Amino acid sequence: MTCDDPIYLDYNATTPIAAEVVEAMLPYLTTHFGNPSSGHVYGGRARTAVELARSQVAGLIGAPAHDIVFTGSGSEANNLLILGLANKARPSLADDRRHVVFSAVEHPAVAKPCRSLAAQGWRVSVIPVDRLGRVDMERAAALLSGGATLVSVMHSNNEVGSVQPIAELAGLAHRAGALMHTDAAQSIGKIPLDVDRLAIDAMTIVGHKIYAPKGIGALYLRDRGRIAPVMLGGGQEQGMRPGTENVALIVALGAACALAARRIDDDQRHLRAMRDRLMTALQADIPGLLINGDPAAGLPHCLNVSFPGVLGSRVLAGARIVAASTGSACHEGGETPSDILVAMGCDRDRALGAVRLSVGRPTTAAMVDTAAAALIRAWRDVT
Repeated sequence: MTCDDPIYLDYNATTPIAAEVVEAMLPYLTTHFGNPSSGHVYGGRARTAVELARSQVAGLIGAPAHDIVFTGSGSEANNLLILGLANKARPSLADDRRHVVFSAVEHPAVAKPCRSLAAQGWRVSVIPVDRLGRVDMERAAALLSGGATLVSVMHSNNEVGSVQPIAELAGLAHRAGALMHTDAAQSIGKIPLDVDRLAIDAMTIVGHKIYAPKGIGALYLRDRGRIAPVMLGGGQEQGMRPGTENVALIVALGAACALAARRIDDDQRHLRAMRDRLMTALQADIPGLLINGDPAAGLPHCLNVSFPGVLGSRVLAGARIVAASTGSACHEGGETPSDILVAMGCDRDRALGAVRLSVGRPTTAAMVDTAAAALIRAWRDVT
């Protein structure tokens, strides 16, 4: 491995497109170019491909195919759900019931549209999390005691991998009269998901986290009657998302979901083995290394660690053969701690020392060993 071809440990950010997915989508970039809304044979082929993909996505999460709406991204799916629910509820909902609840560790694609509703008179509440990044269920119950319209809590966190008690939250949400939504961008394909067991009403799915291309996502929606579209146009995607369908990317997402369904057990074992190998190596040679989150109960591929006494960004700068991310966002004028780690109660030094490492299907033991050695050397060099 060289600095020009580093070991990739940033699968939480995005994944490469699987070869099987490329093979499935390629004909829809070339030969099968029809518009799914066309009545002739070219349109029929495209339409059949879209519906097969819809059933493949649905199959991965135990949902009926007609409950899947394709979108251009996970962010779009989140906005469609949150703003569409608000649009539908606005004319009929009493002011005291206009209440949205989300967690302190949500992705901006959930937090920002939720917060935007405050300007329209909605009450916005945030559920705090504990030191492992899991929601405070007692506080959630208190916030929902007066009723709500929506509860949105991610299935698992994109920085520390903590998995949330979604089924228990769904029970609280439904007793409060709220719709329960979960952004499952990081969980999809990594751990088994079933919409009925989770008792959720809506789920966001993202293609580029599951070895499909960027620019494709989906929203599982149990009851389309509870939201209104946020864009207007043709009647595509059951009237929920206008615009000619991107057939090739939809096919790719379907193929990625079908592939994940076939290999999810093997993937989990491999990911956990690689992640644990990396964690063990770092802990053995870096005294005082801190683990953020709870890897044993979290996503099998995600490891967030805080290097003692240094900035995580400096460690990564020194380990140039490792492609990974810090747990902090760099801004002009200096570095600021990750909002996620701050919400978990981490102090500033711990948050600024954090690095997010995430393994994937292509990760090998040799890659892990080489990456661990490089990170250890880099930490020693800057301390």
